[in-house]
Amino acid sequence: MANDEKTKGPASYFPSIEKTYGKPVQHWLDLLDTVRDGKHMEQVAFLKSEHEIGHGHANALVAWHRARRQA
Repeated sequence: MANDEKTKGPASYFPSIEKTYGKPVQHWLDLLDTVRDGKHMEQVAFLKSEHEIGHGHANALVAWHRARRQA
């Protein structure tokens, strides 16, 4: 990817997620592996309630995680 191209989609939230919560994105993706059989919104609720992640960040992580699993 060229340096002048902006990251789009769920990955565009990753720098903010890492800055806000102080952990690498992979940490959150590993946690989502523990609830991988849940529905999208169940996984979002897990991140929000158990780890105090905001809705937008949780949704981006879940969307990315689910897309990777389907690929």
